[in-house]
Amino acid sequence: MRICRMNGMRPINTGGRPTIILKSKKTAISTTVRKFTTPAEKVVVQTPVYNMFFNSIINNGRVVLENPLKYDGKNYEVDFGDLEEKLSDPLTTLMILCNPHNPVGKIWSKEELAKVGELCKKHHVMVLSDEIHCDLCAPGKEYVPFASVSDTCKDISITAIAPTKAFNIAGLQTAAVVAPNKGIKDRIWRALNTDEVAEPNAFAVDVAVAAFTKGRQWNEELRTYIQKNKDIVEAFLKENLPRVKMISKDATYLLWLDISSYANNSKDLASFLRKETGLFVSHGMIYRGDGNHFLRLNVACPKVTLEDGLSRLKKGLDAWDKR
Repeated sequence: MRICRMNGMRPINTGGRPTIILKSKKTAISTTVRKFTTPAEKVVVQTPVYNMFFNSIINNGRVVLENPLKYDGKNYEVDFGDLEEKLSDPLTTLMILCNPHNPVGKIWSKEELAKVGELCKKHHVMVLSDEIHCDLCAPGKEYVPFASVSDTCKDISITAIAPTKAFNIAGLQTAAVVAPNKGIKDRIWRALNTDEVAEPNAFAVDVAVAAFTKGRQWNEELRTYIQKNKDIVEAFLKENLPRVKMISKDATYLLWLDISSYANNSKDLASFLRKETGLFVSHGMIYRGDGNHFLRLNVACPKVTLEDGLSRLKKGLDAWDKR
C-alpha cells in the first residue's frame, strides 16, 4: 500500500505487508497495550498528553508512567534525564509517543526523535507513535515520522495514522498501523484480528485512499484557514487578554493556553466559563502534567464562531477576576 501524507505530499511506500487497515486509531492503541505489555507493567507517556492514552493503559490493567515535558513559560521540551530514568524501570515495556504532540502543538525534531529511539532501544522498550495529527501542521512546517528517523526507530516501533482528523471523517472509522519490523508486524496483525478490529467497513479503505491521494488542495486550504484562525487568537489575546499565553501553534487545530495568572485549577475555570458564558473549552487537568494551568481551545471552526468564542472567553475571564 502506498500512503501519501498531505504534509509535504511525500508518498510513503510501506511495502504492503507492514500496513494494516483497521477501524480506528484508539483501537490500535488499546490493542498494542494489551499485546505488547502484561498486566501491572508500565507504559511511558509524555504529559500533558492526549487523555485517551491514559484510558487505554489503565483500562487494560497497566500502569501510567509520566515523563513530564519541561515548560519554560514559552515552549515545551523533552526531559531526557527523566525519560531515561522511566525507561530504565524493569517494568517499563512500552512508550506511547505523540508526534506531533497533542495538546501542546509541538513538532518533534529529527534529533529529538532519534534520541528517544536510542534510549528506548537501550532499555528494551517498544514505541507506539501516534501520528494522527501529522497532516495538520502549519503551512511551511513539516513533521518527521518516527519510523523514518533511523533503522533503530523503524525496528522498535509501530506507527498509528489515520485521515480522520485532517479530513473530518471520523464517522467512517478508518485508520492504519505501520510496523516495518516483521516480528512486530506479525504480532500486531494477530492481535488486531483477535480483537476483531481489523475489519474496516465497506467505505473505509476507499475513503482513506481518496483522502490521501486526491485531497491535497483541500488539505492545504484547511491548514491555511486553521493558521489564520490561530493568528486571530494570538492577536486577540495580545490586545484583550495579555495575561493568557498561547503556546506553540505549529501543529494540530488545538491551542494550548496558559491561564496560570488566573487560576491554578483549570477545571474550575473551565466550568466557570461554561456556566457564565456558554463557552465550552477543555480543561488541561485531564491531560495531566502541568495541565492544571492550561485550557485547550479548538480552532477548527468558521471565523465567526471563533470570534464569538473569543469574546466569551474575555467576558468569562473578566467575570472570574471580579468574583
